[in-house]
Amino acid sequence: MAAPVVVKLAVSWGLKPALRLLVVGLAGTAGALLLSLPLFLGVVNATPATTPPDNATGGPLIVGEWGAPQSGYFETAAFGYPDRSDCFVCSEFHKGIDLSAGCGSPIYAAGPGTVTAAGWNSGGYGNWVNIDHGGGYVTVYGHMVDGGVLTTVGETVQAGDQIGIEGTTGLSSGCHLHFELDVNGRPVDPRPFMLQHGISL
Repeated sequence: MAAPVVVKLAVSWGLKPALRLLVVGLAGTAGALLLSLPLFLGVVNATPATTPPDNATGGPLIVGEWGAPQSGYFETAAFGYPDRSDCFVCSEFHKGIDLSAGCGSPIYAAGPGTVTAAGWNSGGYGNWVNIDHGGGYVTVYGHMVDGGVLTTVGETVQAGDQIGIEGTTGLSSGCHLHFELDVNGRPVDPRPFMLQHGISL
């Protein structure tokens, strides 16, 4: 309560009632602050919101026959000639995109097809899976954790089927999924192809 108001009340009501009103006003303000303190602390100490699942079951986003290869991921490296100065084991030309949802996160088939490779790759991919989708299109999933290849050669898969677990095997400097699209044996940026199927990576 402002001092001029207290002075006016003191003149019209007397000093004691005016002071009593001042004390009640201050107590009310302090009480409001004390009541709001837990709320404030709750906001300050709140646990950061987790990334919501891409669909109701907590799996990847699936549109028709195609889907994202992970759920709740973020990109760590782009296709082509991105800045790789922070990665001493990376090749100059990056054949796919790197996605990370955290060590041990599920990796899913991006589309329907047949598994043509599942296991160790000595060329830098570490534990990997290849899926032939027909028409010259093959998706590649690299750097899976040891023991994290969850499919076998010859198996038929659909988008959203878990095929592996994110790791950092092969030429990798941290847990991530190397997701690659080969068309007639040549790597291309997977983003435009996936976007044509409703999946924005």
